[in-house]
Amino acid sequence: MRTAALAADDPRRFLNPQDGCWHVQVTQGETYVSGDAGEILTTILGSCIAACIRDPVARLGGMNHFLLAHGGQGDARYGVHAMEMLINGLLARGASRIRLEAKLFGGAKVMAGLSDIGHANAAFAEAFLEAEGIPLVGGHLRGVAARRIQYWPVSGRARQLAMPGGDALAARELAAVRPGEAGDVELF
Repeated sequence: MRTAALAADDPRRFLNPQDGCWHVQVTQGETYVSGDAGEILTTILGSCIAACIRDPVARLGGMNHFLLAHGGQGDARYGVHAMEMLINGLLARGASRIRLEAKLFGGAKVMAGLSDIGHANAAFAEAFLEAEGIPLVGGHLRGVAARRIQYWPVSGRARQLAMPGGDALAARELAAVRPGEAGDVELF
Protein backbone atom coordinates (compact mmCIF):
# COMPACT_ATOMS: atom_id res chain seq x y z
CA MET A 1 0.00 0.00 0.00
CA ARG A 2 1.23 3.47 -0.78
CA THR A 3 1.40 5.91 2.09
CA ALA A 4 1.83 9.67 2.14
CA ALA A 5 5.58 9.25 1.68
CA LEU A 6 6.14 8.82 -2.04
CA ALA A 7 9.60 9.61 -3.31
CA ALA A 8 10.04 13.23 -4.40
CA ASP A 9 10.70 12.09 -7.98
CA ASP A 10 7.72 9.70 -8.19
CA PRO A 11 5.77 10.79 -11.30
CA ARG A 12 2.47 9.85 -9.63
CA ARG A 13 2.89 12.72 -7.16
CA PHE A 14 3.37 16.25 -8.44
CA LEU A 15 2.92 19.79 -7.21
CA ASN A 16 0.14 21.42 -9.21
CA PRO A 17 0.99 25.10 -9.71
CA GLN A 18 -2.69 25.96 -10.32
CA ASP A 19 -3.84 25.05 -6.82
CA GLY A 20 -0.57 24.67 -4.89
CA CYS A 21 -1.51 21.14 -3.81
CA TRP A 22 0.26 17.85 -4.26
CA HIS A 23 -1.72 15.61 -6.63
CA VAL A 24 -1.28 11.86 -6.20
CA GLN A 25 -2.38 9.59 -9.06
CA VAL A 26 -3.86 6.32 -7.76
CA THR A 27 -3.79 3.66 -10.48
CA GLN A 28 -5.24 0.15 -10.84
CA GLY A 29 -4.40 -2.02 -7.87
CA GLU A 30 -3.16 0.85 -5.73
CA THR A 31 -4.29 2.22 -2.38
CA TYR A 32 -3.16 5.53 -0.91
CA VAL A 33 -3.86 6.88 2.59
CA SER A 34 -3.09 10.42 3.69
CA GLY A 35 -3.68 12.89 6.48
CA ASP A 36 -2.07 15.73 4.52
CA ALA A 37 -4.54 18.57 3.80
CA GLY A 38 -2.26 19.62 0.93
CA GLU A 39 -2.79 16.40 -1.05
CA ILE A 40 -5.46 15.60 -3.61
CA LEU A 41 -5.87 11.97 -4.70
CA THR A 42 -6.80 11.48 -8.35
CA THR A 43 -7.72 8.62 -10.60
CA ILE A 44 -9.40 7.93 -13.94
CA LEU A 45 -12.16 5.33 -14.05
CA GLY A 46 -14.24 3.50 -16.60
CA SER A 47 -15.70 0.24 -15.30
CA CYS A 48 -13.22 0.24 -12.39
CA ILE A 49 -14.20 1.44 -8.92
CA ALA A 50 -12.49 3.93 -6.64
CA ALA A 51 -13.54 3.85 -3.00
CA CYS A 52 -12.77 7.03 -1.07
CA ILE A 53 -13.00 6.36 2.66
CA ARG A 54 -12.17 8.68 5.53
CA ASP A 55 -12.44 9.27 9.25
CA PRO A 56 -13.57 12.91 9.63
CA VAL A 57 -12.46 13.15 13.28
CA ALA A 58 -8.96 11.77 12.66
CA ARG A 59 -8.79 13.93 9.50
CA LEU A 60 -7.46 10.97 7.56
CA GLY A 61 -8.65 9.44 4.31
CA GLY A 62 -7.66 7.36 1.35
CA MET A 63 -8.53 5.99 -2.06
CA ASN A 64 -8.23 2.65 -3.77
CA HIS A 65 -8.73 1.70 -7.42
CA PHE A 66 -9.81 -1.82 -8.27
CA LEU A 67 -10.36 -3.43 -11.64
CA LEU A 68 -12.77 -6.29 -10.91
CA ALA A 69 -15.01 -7.24 -8.00
CA HIS A 70 -13.86 -10.85 -7.64
CA GLY A 71 -10.76 -12.92 -8.33
CA GLY A 72 -7.06 -13.01 -7.64
CA GLN A 73 -6.85 -13.65 -3.91
CA GLY A 74 -4.34 -11.26 -2.40
CA ASP A 75 -4.25 -9.14 -5.57
CA ALA A 76 -5.13 -5.46 -5.02
CA ARG A 77 -6.67 -5.23 -8.50
CA TYR A 78 -9.70 -7.03 -7.03
CA GLY A 79 -12.41 -5.68 -4.79
CA VAL A 80 -12.13 -7.51 -1.49
CA HIS A 81 -8.37 -7.14 -1.25
CA ALA A 82 -8.43 -3.48 -2.33
CA MET A 83 -11.16 -2.62 0.18
CA GLU A 84 -9.38 -4.43 3.01
CA MET A 85 -6.10 -2.69 2.18
CA LEU A 86 -7.76 0.72 2.30
CA ILE A 87 -9.64 0.11 5.56
CA ASN A 88 -6.62 -1.49 7.25
CA GLY A 89 -4.40 1.35 6.04
CA LEU A 90 -6.74 3.89 7.61
CA LEU A 91 -6.97 1.97 10.88
CA ALA A 92 -3.18 1.59 11.06
CA ARG A 93 -2.83 5.38 10.80
CA GLY A 94 -5.30 6.06 13.63
CA ALA A 95 -8.76 6.05 12.07
CA SER A 96 -11.66 4.54 14.00
CA ARG A 97 -13.79 1.94 12.23
CA ILE A 98 -17.02 3.35 13.70
CA ARG A 99 -16.36 6.80 12.20
CA LEU A 100 -15.51 5.69 8.66
CA GLU A 101 -17.58 7.07 5.79
CA ALA A 102 -17.29 6.35 2.08
CA LYS A 103 -17.83 7.74 -1.38
CA LEU A 104 -17.81 5.40 -4.38
CA PHE A 105 -17.08 6.27 -8.00
CA GLY A 106 -16.90 4.42 -11.32
CA GLY A 107 -18.59 1.28 -12.50
CA ALA A 108 -19.52 2.68 -15.91
CA LYS A 109 -20.49 0.64 -18.92
CA VAL A 110 -18.13 2.38 -21.28
CA MET A 111 -18.25 -0.09 -24.18
CA ALA A 112 -21.55 -1.18 -25.69
CA GLY A 113 -21.81 -4.84 -26.57
CA LEU A 114 -19.67 -6.15 -23.71
CA SER A 115 -20.91 -7.50 -20.42
CA ASP A 116 -21.56 -4.87 -17.78
CA ILE A 117 -18.48 -5.34 -15.60
CA GLY A 118 -18.98 -1.86 -14.20
CA HIS A 119 -22.40 -2.72 -12.80
CA ALA A 120 -21.01 -5.83 -11.10
CA ASN A 121 -18.14 -3.78 -9.65
CA ALA A 122 -20.54 -1.12 -8.33
CA ALA A 123 -22.87 -3.72 -6.81
CA PHE A 124 -19.92 -5.39 -5.08
CA ALA A 125 -18.63 -2.11 -3.61
CA GLU A 126 -22.08 -1.13 -2.30
CA ALA A 127 -22.63 -4.57 -0.76
CA PHE A 128 -19.14 -4.56 0.80
CA LEU A 129 -19.74 -1.22 2.53
CA GLU A 130 -23.15 -2.34 3.75
CA ALA A 131 -21.73 -5.59 5.15
CA GLU A 132 -18.94 -3.67 6.91
CA GLY A 133 -21.35 -1.07 8.32
CA ILE A 134 -19.59 1.81 6.58
CA PRO A 135 -22.08 4.48 5.47
CA LEU A 136 -22.06 5.52 1.82
CA VAL A 137 -22.26 9.33 1.95
CA GLY A 138 -21.73 10.19 -1.70
CA GLY A 139 -20.17 9.45 -5.04
CA HIS A 140 -21.44 8.46 -8.46
CA LEU A 141 -21.70 4.90 -9.78
CA ARG A 142 -22.62 3.29 -13.08
CA GLY A 143 -23.61 5.32 -16.15
CA VAL A 144 -21.81 5.16 -19.49
CA ALA A 145 -19.05 7.77 -19.20
CA ALA A 146 -15.48 7.49 -18.05
CA ARG A 147 -14.59 9.96 -15.31
CA ARG A 148 -11.69 11.63 -13.53
CA ILE A 149 -12.02 11.72 -9.74
CA GLN A 150 -10.31 14.14 -7.41
CA TYR A 151 -10.55 13.44 -3.67
CA TRP A 152 -9.34 15.54 -0.76
CA PRO A 153 -8.74 12.85 1.91
CA VAL A 154 -8.75 15.19 4.92
CA SER A 155 -11.94 17.14 4.13
CA GLY A 156 -13.76 14.39 2.21
CA ARG A 157 -14.46 16.74 -0.70
CA ALA A 158 -14.71 14.97 -4.04
CA ARG A 159 -15.02 16.19 -7.61
CA GLN A 160 -15.94 14.17 -10.67
CA LEU A 161 -15.10 15.32 -14.19
CA ALA A 162 -16.50 13.63 -17.31
CA MET A 163 -13.82 12.17 -19.58
CA PRO A 164 -14.20 11.96 -23.33
CA GLY A 165 -12.78 8.88 -25.03
CA GLY A 166 -14.28 6.22 -22.78
CA ASP A 167 -13.64 3.50 -25.36
CA ALA A 168 -9.87 4.01 -25.11
CA LEU A 169 -10.03 3.84 -21.31
CA ALA A 170 -12.14 0.70 -21.42
CA ALA A 171 -9.65 -0.90 -23.80
CA ARG A 172 -6.81 -0.16 -21.33
CA GLU A 173 -8.85 -1.61 -18.46
CA LEU A 174 -9.63 -4.76 -20.41
CA ALA A 175 -5.97 -5.12 -21.40
CA ALA A 176 -5.12 -5.30 -17.68
CA VAL A 177 -7.38 -8.34 -17.22
CA ARG A 178 -5.79 -11.74 -17.68
CA PRO A 179 -7.78 -14.16 -19.89
CA GLY A 180 -10.68 -15.72 -18.01
CA GLU A 181 -10.66 -13.18 -15.14
CA ALA A 182 -13.52 -11.02 -16.32
CA GLY A 183 -16.08 -13.78 -16.70
CA ASP A 184 -17.90 -13.43 -20.01
CA VAL A 185 -15.80 -10.62 -21.54
CA GLU A 186 -14.56 -11.52 -24.97
CA LEU A 187 -11.87 -9.58 -26.79
CA PHE A 188 -11.81 -9.86 -30.57
